[in-house]
Parts: sequence; structure tokens; C-alpha cells
Amino acid sequence: MKTKTDKITIFDVAREAQVSKSTVSLVLTQSDKVSDKSKAKVLQAIDALGYVYNRDAAALRSRRSNLVALVINDLTNPYSAQLAVGLENHIHALGMLPMLVNTAESVERQTQVVKTLKEYNVAAFIMCPAPGTTQQWVDGLIDSGFPVIHIMREVPFCGAPTILPDNKKGTHLATCHILQQGIEEVAFVGGTEDISDHHERLSGFHSALQQFNLPQDKPIITAATNRQGGRDAFNALYAQHPHTKAIICFNDVIAYGVIEAIREQGLIPGKDIKVVGFDDLADSCLMSPSLSSVTINADDIGKRACQVLQELLNQSIPAVRTLVDVQLQIRDSSQ
Repeated sequence: MKTKTDKITIFDVAREAQVSKSTVSLVLTQSDKVSDKSKAKVLQAIDALGYVYNRDAAALRSRRSNLVALVINDLTNPYSAQLAVGLENHIHALGMLPMLVNTAESVERQTQVVKTLKEYNVAAFIMCPAPGTTQQWVDGLIDSGFPVIHIMREVPFCGAPTILPDNKKGTHLATCHILQQGIEEVAFVGGTEDISDHHERLSGFHSALQQFNLPQDKPIITAATNRQGGRDAFNALYAQHPHTKAIICFNDVIAYGVIEAIREQGLIPGKDIKVVGFDDLADSCLMSPSLSSVTINADDIGKRACQVLQELLNQSIPAVRTLVDVQLQIRDSSQ
């Protein structure tokens, strides 16, 4: 029970009217997105409680800060960390300040951190969406007035412009490189069904098989996108398909695990089984054998994301989907 000295808040009005806080806000800002019935309930609650709407304070709160939220899916992944550094540099160059958060591939954690960051009135969200992110959630964030840009992954049919590496081209090039050597016992390893880049990279694998008139029923092993995922995936693959001669990996970190597991089976990576990664991390050329990999320019991803950010802040309409080119770097693991 509030005393006379307690300040009536928007939460009290929402409780009294039995509506959400956002509904009360819509009524206070004279939005046409609220029904007459809900509007009447809110106005009645305002009169009953004696709530006073401070428009000056509300206007102050509504001003966007110069903070840009970088919501990254997994900062333990070296490529994600590399990408974050590139983004930070380009955001600083715009005279803005990045706020970096890690969602650890959890859509629940993503929801919570975004809710908190909204309270800081960030200028925009640049996100690599966590698995399970829905179109409705993204569009709701956009509808609430926050520009949203997706990088590396996309949420189908949502309103966020997306900057992606050409995933299909990357695995197509990698698979063709193997098939051109006359090797047909090839498999695709890593990634999970609930992330868009898994499907894109798998599509490139299949398009290469089609180009060489090979059957599409080659082994595909899904796995977590980390080193242990690579180890587990190879062991599962080798148990079912011991004659495998080459593996196209979802990313370099998975490839590292695959190489370790190949050695544990008494085989020689790069000779008995060829391996190709994706991301071309700095450590990949230092591996033994040095890892062939698809190169993505993280700095280019960051630059394109900030170009889109400027367009959104200037209320221009950016491209819905931007593809960044990739290249295959051939090294000892697949020669």
C-alpha cells in the first residue's frame, strides 16, 4: 500500500488497469496502436491513482544514446571474438561506443540482455542471433523503435537487414577442391539444424556433389560448433563410415577437433583423411598439418554492418541481405 509520500509510477497504473506497462506507455504517448477499451481502463486508473505524466522526463528518456549494442552468440569462438574486435573499431570510427555482450548461444540469455540494453536507450543492436530466435521477437524489437542488424546468421522473414559471408560458395569451393582430386568418400561435419549458416554451408556441399554428378547421400554429422563437437562428430562418422577420405567441416574449431580425433584413431590427417575448415582463423596456418579453410574477412563484415547502421540511423532503407565474398585457402590438410 503506497503512502502519500510515495510516487505513483507507470507500473502502478498498469497494475490498477490490469494491462501491460507498454499499453500504458502507448496511451500516454497518444498512440493509435491501443484499443479504445484498454485506453479507457488506463485513463480511469490514472484518474483513480492521481498519476502525473512527466513529458519532459519521457522526452529525455526517449533520446537515443551513442551506445551500440553488440550481441554476440559465442565469444569463446575465436572467430566471434575476431568479428567483435572489427565491429568495435568501425563503431568507434563512427563516434559511437560499442557495448559488447555474450549470449552463449542461449536464446533465453539473449532475450534478457536485450531487455536490459533497451533500458540504456542504445542507438541500435548489431546481433548474431542465438539458435531459436524468432521472427516475431526480432520484429517486436524493431517495432519498439530499435534498429536491428543481423550478422553471420539470419532469422528468416524478419525485418532486420543481414550481413552474411557467402556460406554456400565457401563450402562449394571446399568440396570441389576435394572432388577434383578424385576423392568421392567425402562427408560434412558440424553445425546444428537450428542455425541458418549450417543449412547454407550444407547447401554448398550438396551443390558441389551435384556439379560432379555424385549422389547426395554422403554422410552428414551434426555437432556443437566447438572443438569437442568436432571430436565427437568424427568418432561418430568413423564408426559408421570408416572408409571416409575427406571431411568438410562447418568451421575451423570443429576441424581442430576432427584432426585430433583422426590422430587418436592412428590415422594421419591430411594424408589418410583430408580436412577443410571454414573461417580461416589465425591459428589455422599454424596447425600440424596446416589447415585448409574458407576465408571470411571479419573486418569487411564489420565495415558493411556499420554502413547499414549509418543508413538506418539516417532513416534510409538498406539492403535486406548483403553477401560478403569468401575465398578458399589451400594448405597441407587437403593437398
